[in-house]
Amino acid sequence: MNVKHWSATRILAVGFALMILLGGVLLSMPIANRSGTDISFLNALFTSTSATCVTGLVVFDTWTQFTVLGQVIILLLIQIGGLGFMTVAILFSLAVGRRIGLRERSLLAEAVSSTQVGGVVRLVRRTLIGTAIIEGTGAVLLAIRFIPLFGPGQGIWYGVFHSVSAFCNAGFDLMGIRAPFSSLSHFSGDSLVVLTIAFLIIIGGIGFMVWNDLIDCRFHPGRLKLHTRSVLVATLGLIFVGTLLLWLFERNGVLLGMSPGEQALNAFFQSVTPRTAGYNTVDMASMSESGKLLTMFLMFIGAAPGSTGGGVKVTTLSVIIATVFASFRNNEDICMWRHRIDAETMRRAFTSVAVYIMLTLGGVFVLCAEGYTLTASAFECLSAIGTVGLTTGITPSLPPLSKSVLIALMYAGRVGSLTVFLAVARSSSCSKLKNPFGKIVIG
Repeated sequence: MNVKHWSATRILAVGFALMILLGGVLLSMPIANRSGTDISFLNALFTSTSATCVTGLVVFDTWTQFTVLGQVIILLLIQIGGLGFMTVAILFSLAVGRRIGLRERSLLAEAVSSTQVGGVVRLVRRTLIGTAIIEGTGAVLLAIRFIPLFGPGQGIWYGVFHSVSAFCNAGFDLMGIRAPFSSLSHFSGDSLVVLTIAFLIIIGGIGFMVWNDLIDCRFHPGRLKLHTRSVLVATLGLIFVGTLLLWLFERNGVLLGMSPGEQALNAFFQSVTPRTAGYNTVDMASMSESGKLLTMFLMFIGAAPGSTGGGVKVTTLSVIIATVFASFRNNEDICMWRHRIDAETMRRAFTSVAVYIMLTLGGVFVLCAEGYTLTASAFECLSAIGTVGLTTGITPSLPPLSKSVLIALMYAGRVGSLTVFLAVARSSSCSKLKNPFGKIVIG
């Protein structure tokens, strides 16, 4: 098999798989674990997959289980997974002055979901510079709070770790130093920590193409591309509606006992974090059924294309809503902001949702068969395929088969379910002969 003849889709899918395997080997070494003994390869592979696919589901508390070296390995996997390994590879090429060829540019365009090859190197350069600035700013803001709590050295490290993890929408944390698997629950009333993490999640989740467009149009609303408008409107709408509904559902639940300001802060955060970040400031297992259902819906949607997040993507939701409205109005054209949507985009949107649903249902069946409730199974599987990382607490106790299923879902969710299928599918030859139309009654 000649790698030179591989499509960009297949190279990306295989590249992510190799990164996961390498991370699994490194994390299974005794030197990466506090106990001084190696952990099972399946558990190391699960952790590596969760980090590389920027998910955040864990079978061990990160601080309790892993040494500083293990934490550094996890952080590197998060950074590479968040930016895309091709983006990181191009960074080294640019650093040594190597010329970026057409093939590398096409791989980059696929990695960052760019609609065109032209200008993709400039996009990646802006992405790398912007990432450094944003993660650096986040680390400084978090260190302001963490240094008084944990000391200078540990406080700076915690600031860097959580800033990178939040920006990459990974959800890994080191707060096991206070209580294992506590995430950010000890900071539920700390607006500096909560808002810093939330805005890092949002900025990382809107996507690199949106950044690029905002810079090019100098933040002028009238000059924004259709993609950027769709992402920003959908993101703001989901955050606002999610915050309002979560406050209504949980004001007498997990938010009970908080001041009005803290309730608003935590409702806002819990509306942002299911968009593939995975941090939590409240106990997810104690949420109401309506709160869990809303969280699952937000996890399913996810972030924007070409971002550090997963899910079916907010643009997919926008296209489907526009299609439904056009169907209700008997309009032949699907339009958004006076732009028609082509048939290929609509087909990819509905196919993506269908594939995500099928994969999720398959995972839910396996977890239910191994004795877990429907709600817990659906929550875990949606968290995995949406690369979110939120859990009701069953992840550490999962049997090997369920862990393997979640590994597959996390991989499909990060690389993209369509990418996985296209990577293994054979290209079909186009025939001039067409089959006759058939009639099927719908509804």
